[in-house]
Amino acid sequence: MKHEELTHKIIGCAMKVHSTLGNGFQEVIYQRALSIEMKKQGLSYQREMEMKIYYDDFDIGTRRVDFFVENNIMVEIKALIKLEEVHLAQAMNYCQAYNLPIGLLINFGSKSLQFKRVYNVNHPENKEYIKNNPKIIKS
Repeated sequence: MKHEELTHKIIGCAMKVHSTLGNGFQEVIYQRALSIEMKKQGLSYQREMEMKIYYDDFDIGTRRVDFFVENNIMVEIKALIKLEEVHLAQAMNYCQAYNLPIGLLINFGSKSLQFKRVYNVNHPENKEYIKNNPKIIKS
């Protein structure tokens, strides 16, 4: 997968943050810590980047993505005891709405760090990968 190395690096940053802070803080604390860790690892990103959402070529509003890394990867973070299907659906919808090939959903709220890679099945970069990996989480 084209962005596997980058997602691996982002997940590594999240693991470092979680191993240092543990669970139990508010989401904003993890955002700030992840921002520091990604900067230390030389990753370029925008935090809480406002992105437009379109429906049938009409601008219907905006949504802020927690992180947009290396102009390729959307990272949505949570600080919940347990991820629910609605959180996964949210991350998948962002990939679709922003026309991104892949995104990450990272949860710092559980005892162990939880993360999921989410794929936009309609993105041209993913066609071959999804065909060969039918069990991946997709939007």
